[in-house]
Amino acid sequence: MSSAVLQIVKESLKTGMSYDTYRTLVSNLILQNKSTGNEQTEALLDYSVLNDRRMKRLGKTIKISENAQQKFEAFKTPITFLVITEGWCGDAAQILPVIQKIVELNSNFNLKIVLRDEHPELMSCFLTNGGKAIPKVILYNEATDSIDADWGPRPSVATKMVADYKALHGALDPEFKEHLQVWYNKDKGETIINDFLTLLEPKIILA
Repeated sequence: MSSAVLQIVKESLKTGMSYDTYRTLVSNLILQNKSTGNEQTEALLDYSVLNDRRMKRLGKTIKISENAQQKFEAFKTPITFLVITEGWCGDAAQILPVIQKIVELNSNFNLKIVLRDEHPELMSCFLTNGGKAIPKVILYNEATDSIDADWGPRPSVATKMVADYKALHGALDPEFKEHLQVWYNKDKGETIINDFLTLLEPKIILA
């Protein structure tokens, strides 16, 4: 990763929100019939309302296995999870509560959230196939002042599901999006947890 990209990430970290601040922002905007982002439509507002409810529910129901907890707790290096997102993003609503649960396990972990439309320079550094797909998660290593990895916009299994469907049908349709939400509900965050263990595990020091 270039020094220019690293500098953009570090500047973005300065303006990043905590999970609670982000949740409050989205909820308050909904009360004003607004969503985050530059574009304001009834559809995006509806997605934001749905996501707000979904995140509230997932915050109460997501569980991390004891084995995974032990691995996350053993991590000794200060890592900040910098997430690029918007309140209307359905994938982000499934993913952010899981990341928050991971971060809560270890004082070396920190979560900062920035909005895509407010950080175009950052977003342009982490495109997916040339597009501004969100959420994107950037793992900033404070000890080495480096970017260890980036992840997203979907868990590994969901990414394959999307690629396979596009290969067959050319684009995602409402039927597939409903199918994807069903998968998220059944998966209960396990793929997200395993994805981040895979990214972090080479640096985990087991007791």
